[in-house]
Amino acid sequence: MPRTLDPELRRALAERVRYCHEMGIYDFYRREPHLPQFTEAASDTAENVPAFSSTPQSEMREEMAARKSAVAPTIVEDNIFEIALPKPESGVADPATALKLIREDLGDCTRCKLSKGRTKIVFGVGNPRAELMFVGEGPGADEDAQGEPFVGRAGQLLNNMIKAMGLRREDVYIANVVKCRPPGNRTPEPDECDTCSPFLMRQIAAIKPKVVVALGATAAKNLLAMHSSLGELRGRFYDFKPAGSDPSWAGARLAVTYHPAYLLRDPRQKGEAWKDLQMVMKYLGIEPPKKAPE
Repeated sequence: MPRTLDPELRRALAERVRYCHEMGIYDFYRREPHLPQFTEAASDTAENVPAFSSTPQSEMREEMAARKSAVAPTIVEDNIFEIALPKPESGVADPATALKLIREDLGDCTRCKLSKGRTKIVFGVGNPRAELMFVGEGPGADEDAQGEPFVGRAGQLLNNMIKAMGLRREDVYIANVVKCRPPGNRTPEPDECDTCSPFLMRQIAAIKPKVVVALGATAAKNLLAMHSSLGELRGRFYDFKPAGSDPSWAGARLAVTYHPAYLLRDPRQKGEAWKDLQMVMKYLGIEPPKKAPE
């Protein structure tokens, strides 16, 4: 049986929950001590690589054993969190309305130091009912100026990747781990990711995509709560469901691939990225567009 909490401890925990809610954090996570099973994904040879890609340099590496992240709500004794207010979007069935409520809750965010140098908050863009969602690292200069993710050179490449899949940018949803531009486009620091990622988790829970594609190591490590290399994380699906999501939603499959900015620096890896996208297309039942006869 759960023990009764000391009244002073209970009050302290309650105050901590209220503070977290003011920060926009509604879900509480813990990592499992064991290594759960992951779902292996069949990798197809990249044939007929589309225009965005170069010829693959090598075949897909033999799959390596990897851990799947398991996050679960922290269970607190004596129902301490019953006093906590629900998320603003709780019980809202329409994903567009839910996303609007999340954006309003985010407000003119000053929760971390990234707010000091930003021009605009870059919340996310796309179809609120998308089956496919892309998650990057953070806004760059163009995104900071326009308030929309992936609109610079890397964004143009991402658009080409989406088009090669037979989709349009308007068909998917695009967001980032952090919503303000890190100074000099540096990698977001752990505390910045921890502060901002709860809003991303709420976006994913509202959209309920079938597949989430993590673009780059920062997105992959934050979504999966793992510190494996990108090479170890690629080539398979992970079961993924943010804590506190609608119980009727089975969750998404999460795939990992290279960030478009990295592909601009090393075009040789475009063929490998196309393999990752082919895996996603196969799962979603998407046929790539046929080439026009010459």
